Amino acid sequence: MTGFARTTASIGDLGELTWEMRSFNGRGLDVRLRLPPGLDRLEARLRAEAAKLLIRGNISATLTIKGDGTVRPVIDRAMLDAVLAAALDLVRRIPNAPAPRAELLLALPGVLRNAEIESDPVAQAVLDSAIIAGFVQAVHSLHATRIEEGSRLGSLLLGLLDEATALARRGRQLAALQSPEHYRRLVTQLSELLSDVGAFPSERMAHEVALLATKSDVREELDRLDAHIDTARIVLRDGGAIGRRLDFLMQELNREANTLCSKAASLELTAVGLELKALIDQLREQAQNVE
Repeated sequence: MTGFARTTASIGDLGELTWEMRSFNGRGLDVRLRLPPGLDRLEARLRAEAAKLLIRGNISATLTIKGDGTVRPVIDRAMLDAVLAAALDLVRRIPNAPAPRAELLLALPGVLRNAEIESDPVAQAVLDSAIIAGFVQAVHSLHATRIEEGSRLGSLLLGLLDEATALARRGRQLAALQSPEHYRRLVTQLSELLSDVGAFPSERMAHEVALLATKSDVREELDRLDAHIDTARIVLRDGGAIGRRLDFLMQELNREANTLCSKAASLELTAVGLELKALIDQLREQAQNVE
């Protein structure tokens, strides 16, 4: 589910921090953090905070800190020497590889750090607390925007489910005509094949039509379609974390629509099955947006 949130907070003499969060569709929860140098230690805690409220979505969270000039990043020489040695070793191993670029090396975790903060446990604790609090606030704001979008999606999904119900009803009407259609088609084919032999026994004709009708009986598929549609309505009504349940129901609806198409004995019923499949694809696409 898509969404956006932005929060800003003052951290006293350390400056001001801003969180920007964006959410995109995703089957699970994937939180990607972009933190200033030296704050990698907070990643596990921040992901845990996000998971308390968010269940699905690809979340991009960026933290920027605007200081007053008292906090300056410094290079960890030991870390830089280590990553530079590794990079140069790769250059020697890979033909025509470009030389390592300074800005890319500095962007690696641990190469830059805030020495002033690290040397002052109190300032570090204040900074960490402010970062986590701002992150939690941004997560709640993002969640609120996703709830608003979810309300609109709910109405859209219910409308699509109503269309699916109408198509299933139309399919049931056409399915009732399949046995007469089987009989007409079989009589026509046999008349062409046996024109010189004589009439085909009516008892045998009835038997063959009964076999065809049994093989192409789609009432069970239509009953399951109706049941899955009703269940989807109940899931939407109950709310909560329903995304995965809707995903499963969309798979089941598609399965029944496929079987309906394979059993259809008329072009009209096949057309209904194909319309159902297209509609279910729309439902599935929108269900991906639901948490």
